[in-house]
Amino acid sequence: MTRVDLVVHGASELVTLAGPARPRVGKEMKEIGVIEDGAIAVHEGKVVETGSTEAIVAKYQGTTVLDATARTVLPGFVDPHTHLVFGGTREAEFEQRCLGVPYLEIAKKGGGIRSSVRQLRQVSEEDLYERTLKRLSGFVAGGTTTLEAKSGYGLDTVNELKSLRVLAKVNETHPVDLALTFLGAHEVPDEHRESRDEYLRIVIEEMIPEVAQEKLAEFCDVFCEHGVFEVPESRKVLLAGREAGLIPKLHAEEFEPIGGAKLAAEVGAISADHLVAIDEEGMDAMLEAQVIPVCLPGTTFFLNLKRHAPARAMIDRGLPVAIATDFNPGSSMTHSMPMILTLACVQYGLQPAEALTAATVNSAYAMNRGGDVGSLEPGKAGDLVLWDIPNHRYLPYHFGGARASVVVKRGKVIFEG
Repeated sequence: MTRVDLVVHGASELVTLAGPARPRVGKEMKEIGVIEDGAIAVHEGKVVETGSTEAIVAKYQGTTVLDATARTVLPGFVDPHTHLVFGGTREAEFEQRCLGVPYLEIAKKGGGIRSSVRQLRQVSEEDLYERTLKRLSGFVAGGTTTLEAKSGYGLDTVNELKSLRVLAKVNETHPVDLALTFLGAHEVPDEHRESRDEYLRIVIEEMIPEVAQEKLAEFCDVFCEHGVFEVPESRKVLLAGREAGLIPKLHAEEFEPIGGAKLAAEVGAISADHLVAIDEEGMDAMLEAQVIPVCLPGTTFFLNLKRHAPARAMIDRGLPVAIATDFNPGSSMTHSMPMILTLACVQYGLQPAEALTAATVNSAYAMNRGGDVGSLEPGKAGDLVLWDIPNHRYLPYHFGGARASVVVKRGKVIFEG
């Protein structure tokens, strides 16, 4: 009998997401690798083998053994779009929206992103670190073990670097893995409302070189939208980031189809996110360039928008759809990936298996982690979650009620609910 660090056995369903070493498309998104009465062995942080309880228990002896009887075991969720680092919350704006004031009207009056910028600039780096670290506990309780985190509420060189340094420190001290994104082109700050070109110069000539020199981010993002950054401005930022070694990704077509999806294809972006207003030309361009669409159903829900990203059409077209929380203090204040699964099923018409694929293996590829996380296969990270539910379909079905029973990160228990 081989000794390993962890054995989990007796799962009513062990969902492996095993499959081709690439994002899953079309019918593959429904093929999630369910093993009934399943078990898994993990050693030195990596999956060794999955199979039936009888086979795994006969072969492996675990230093730690978890009984998953009557539970479902899933890969840890991978959240590829979050705004984790911010200074304060904006519940007063939520109240305004409940009274019928549109989000864009609030933003034009100095609310929205610019409000969060003013808040973050007033918070010390130490305090910002403590607030950001605390927020991760909510992600873990919801079964998320890997996530992308952006800057974007500093909007000057000092505070963008402060935000990324905080995220880097959190990444070093918390077991959840973060992939860091520079989003200096999130909005034009108050002091540059009349000097957009000067702010773009600062982003391109000051922020990006500093971020690259300190190796504070892996990705460069931009909010490509009318009234924020137009396509030519977004192109300049993304190309400058790419030249500095940052992988492009972008917020695109959230409100209008202005060509953001096609820009993502042009610059070789790893993903384009939101895509509520994407058109067929944009979908075709992303398909040809292998750009992963990241849909954010929590945002359209929280903003009470009547239009949703055409995720079903994207899947039918052969695009590997991913989903994310878009966790942020203004337009999607949730860290619950189970709730995002529910919304993806209800808003987009995804089947539970497709939503699960979108929240794990496809999300992992959308943040350049597909070879390490997102599925439970030999050689990949032992990131798994025990849920006190009978099967994978139950998770999006019981909306708003999900809390992980046990969360394992690289073979070690990091949460018990």
